[in-house]
Amino acid sequence: MSENFKRSLGLVDATSLVAGSMIGSGIFIVTTIMMRDIGSAGWLIVLWVLTGVITVFAALSYGELAGMMPGAGGQYVYIQRAYGKMASFLYGWTVFSVIQTGVIAAVAVAFAKYSAVFFPSLNNVFIEITGFVKITFGQLISISSIVLLTLLNTGGVQNGKWLQLIFTGAKLIALFGLIILGLIVGLKSNTFAENFHNMWEAKKTIIDESNDIQIIPLTGFALAGALGATIINSLFSSDAWNNVTFIAGEIKNPQKNIPRSLFLGTLIVTIIYILANLAYLALLPIQGSPSAEDPIGQGILFAFDERLGSSAASVIFGTTGVFLMAALIMISTFGCNNGLILAGSRLFYAMSKDGLFFKQASSLNKKAVPAVALWIQCIWASVLCLSGKYGDLLVYSTFASLLFYILTIGGIFILRKKEPYADRPYKAFGYPVIPALYILLTLAICIDLLIYDPVNAGIGLFIVFLGVPFYFFANRSSVT
Repeated sequence: MSENFKRSLGLVDATSLVAGSMIGSGIFIVTTIMMRDIGSAGWLIVLWVLTGVITVFAALSYGELAGMMPGAGGQYVYIQRAYGKMASFLYGWTVFSVIQTGVIAAVAVAFAKYSAVFFPSLNNVFIEITGFVKITFGQLISISSIVLLTLLNTGGVQNGKWLQLIFTGAKLIALFGLIILGLIVGLKSNTFAENFHNMWEAKKTIIDESNDIQIIPLTGFALAGALGATIINSLFSSDAWNNVTFIAGEIKNPQKNIPRSLFLGTLIVTIIYILANLAYLALLPIQGSPSAEDPIGQGILFAFDERLGSSAASVIFGTTGVFLMAALIMISTFGCNNGLILAGSRLFYAMSKDGLFFKQASSLNKKAVPAVALWIQCIWASVLCLSGKYGDLLVYSTFASLLFYILTIGGIFILRKKEPYADRPYKAFGYPVIPALYILLTLAICIDLLIYDPVNAGIGLFIVFLGVPFYFFANRSSVT
């Protein structure tokens, strides 16, 4: 058994983890959901730009904390140092129960869903117990992909590193290709200009089971509420950038490389996401019909099964585009989950070291990776794959993530007062303006969600505070 992590990851590896963990399936889907909520090309781009600004602001702020605490556990360690063990446990509890494992499950399900484009039988039911259990072949593929990636990562961080580099590189090249071809093909038509005609005219589109459409104009507070509620979709697509902090114990020169990788990774993904949405708007009209049979007729609003990426690729490549996009999303989701699985286990390892997680998870195997933590994470994520509630989990977990991002960045101000002379190799960019601006923007979004989506936001809060009794149990007797 190894006693310490090996610092073997450089700047390129860390940046690859940031970008690769962020890009999953969301960018190919959520724009349709957002467009139904706001119906405006101008406001859509504003939301994606704002999402990028918020994410980069957070990454620039995290650099100071990463430089101060360059060990395994990342955000969990930052919260503990600023607020104490209970706050850090609640974060770790939420990460384990829904944030990390829930996203792993959802991404694995997306991988299986797009695998079914090539193998339709994956949609068939494998086993069904009436009124109790129904498991599809697709769910088995989801679980198999999680088990495979977990097994590969138990073989050493180098395995995870090369998987991440290969899959992140492949999906970045493919995404840039889709964007460039999309803009070239799309700008030859009038679609882009038509989509930006009356670009600030916002409206919510509601479709019922009978395909009847209701359009509600949005102005004033109704518009503000809709923007604040739907930005959760783009924020989910841009989440997981903080995972690189979990593996700080394995990064060379972490005081410099983690802040740099956070900035570079979030900036790269922000640019890609904005360009991808411009490509969508160049290729497909916003308006469409749910009964149309072709992507242009369906438009962005009614892209088949919300698979907007597939609709866009179909305009460029014809029917072949559906298969090309399915392959791209399979690559994207597989690589995304590798990063999530690699990083998440390090946080649970740090919790175990504090006596706040399963005791066995505090050990490293002979390859210097927390194998037990990896398998515990694998088991719970697999259970969530079978739950069928992964879509809901994403809403709850993204809201909870925002709360902990606010708490963590607030810790910068607290630690500057508590530890004014602590070594800070990297200072938070634009302190105190940018960290404070991030907190205000994100807090406004959370308040908006509590007002306009109280059920999902409330469940997110409930999951966080459900960890309180578990904390007292774990802190009193240690989890074994």
